[in-house]
Amino acid sequence: LYHVNWLQCALPLPPNGKPALITVLGNDMRLLLLPMMRAALRRTMRGRSVAICPNASWMEAPLREAFGDRAAITPVPFGIDPRWYAIPRSVETLQRPPRWLAATRLTVNKLGPLFEWSEPLFRDGRRELHLFGPMQEQLDIPPWVHYHGSATPAQLVNEWFPGAQGLVTLSRHAEGRPQVMLEAMASALPIVASRMPAHADIVADGVTGSLCDTPQDYANSLASLEDPATHLRMGTAARAWAAREIGTWDDCAARYTSIYRQLLERPAHG
Repeated sequence: LYHVNWLQCALPLPPNGKPALITVLGNDMRLLLLPMMRAALRRTMRGRSVAICPNASWMEAPLREAFGDRAAITPVPFGIDPRWYAIPRSVETLQRPPRWLAATRLTVNKLGPLFEWSEPLFRDGRRELHLFGPMQEQLDIPPWVHYHGSATPAQLVNEWFPGAQGLVTLSRHAEGRPQVMLEAMASALPIVASRMPAHADIVADGVTGSLCDTPQDYANSLASLEDPATHLRMGTAARAWAAREIGTWDDCAARYTSIYRQLLERPAHG
């Protein structure tokens, strides 16, 4: 049995009839727009039992339309390390002034309008925006942004997530299911995110965080979540959702193991 990460990596599979589990991330969906790519992938799947496993349910419908007659389409979310669930969350742990975190690769699309929308809300120092991640495109960081470069998971767990107000992402990138958002939710951090399918698949607007279409939505979301009661209510709901719907990496491994068994028992597609 083959376990292949990413659709493009399935293209060179040999025609030996072995079953294949193929994971899919958000960027893979753009691959399907290339000429002849669907036909090439369908040819790879011929004569074998295949499960296509996107890591978010919003990808299920287009994958089913493209490959549902040749493969089982089964979303499998990645797991979350238990240390994120163990981060304490209470009014007493919150930093003042409020600390908002953004953890992302620094590209124009990944940042989206973060600097533009945040400047009037953070420039005076009444709240702080702390930005983490590698600089992958040459960008100017405004002086009011606290940019820390790349941070290890241990640093985020021990130094930054416990006292934060929430996680912000205004990405316009072709996201799948951003792992840092899942880790923040497991940490009982509410999310403030741009409204796009990948984010709406994770964040329940008004329950575990906020989805924003405009600068005013963004401003209102920050102000609302700086109320301690609202912060704790949404953070608690976010952690409960992550535990119920995502679980740990052990839970993820169990989901894959179940699919392996099904693939080995299922007849190959013609």
